[in-house]
Amino acid sequence: MKRELLLAEFLATPWAMMPERLAAVTSVMNRWSRGDAATQAALKQVAADQSARNTRRQALANSAGNGIAVLPLYGVVTQRGNMVDDVSGPGSVSTQLFAAALRDAIADPAVGSILIDIDSPGGSVYGVAELADEIAAARSQKPVVAIANSLAASAAYWIGAQASELYVTPGGEVGSIGVWQAHFDYSEAMSRDGVKPTLISAGKFKVEGNPYAPLDDEARSFLQSRTDDYYAAFTKAVAKGRGVAISQVREGMGQGRVLGADAALAEKMVDGISTFSDVLKKMQRDAKSSKPKASRLAIARRELEIL
Repeated sequence: MKRELLLAEFLATPWAMMPERLAAVTSVMNRWSRGDAATQAALKQVAADQSARNTRRQALANSAGNGIAVLPLYGVVTQRGNMVDDVSGPGSVSTQLFAAALRDAIADPAVGSILIDIDSPGGSVYGVAELADEIAAARSQKPVVAIANSLAASAAYWIGAQASELYVTPGGEVGSIGVWQAHFDYSEAMSRDGVKPTLISAGKFKVEGNPYAPLDDEARSFLQSRTDDYYAAFTKAVAKGRGVAISQVREGMGQGRVLGADAALAEKMVDGISTFSDVLKKMQRDAKSSKPKASRLAIARRELEIL
């Protein structure tokens, strides 16, 4: 029963993440909690995915330059630490670590603009609003461009929508604007196992929503209000970042679904459809054209100094 309670606690966290992707992470946690060893096929897949992530990050490092810092935002979004890098798939990204890298790029005088490379199904809501605010503030200091390459869903879209410009690859997807959480009632299962919990608590609502009993109307209402609050913050941030009305975010933009590139562009969720390399080239051209040109007087003075 400890396994079920661990998963219940995990899923009770408010998530801004595609449910099917969270189900995949849950299956891994399920195996961990049982103490089952991963199959050789699974271990080979994990190793292959880790190698692919490292190769992709190295390619980003090589593509940076010309005053452009490229920051990867890959995998499940968490607040602290990269928590699931040892599982198959795109791994995870910490909002705290990403924010630190963003601050370094803003402070670096050699960096003129920033490109965020996003490939993420979203994640926990914790830390997302804070990172989104930092990206929005960074726009006033340096151009911050983001690209869904090839997925910016839920929390990842929340983050990407704060960039000065947001693009999606031709085969990419963006959206999944919404927040959800789950409650699991294991009371009948525990009763069949002969387990009868007694909760000792202080505070009227301290054990509200616990998995040992059915969810009552008052607890359901509170959990719904908690979800609504995060959804309100999510949609407000997207509306501000994309320069549209909140009603447009709530009544359009997929209403919780991910949208393909063409549909996302039609909904004004992105600024264009482009490959990563083309976005990088555009930023390089923009950087060159924005460099201040010396005045004729300054050129004449330098020529006199040479003479």
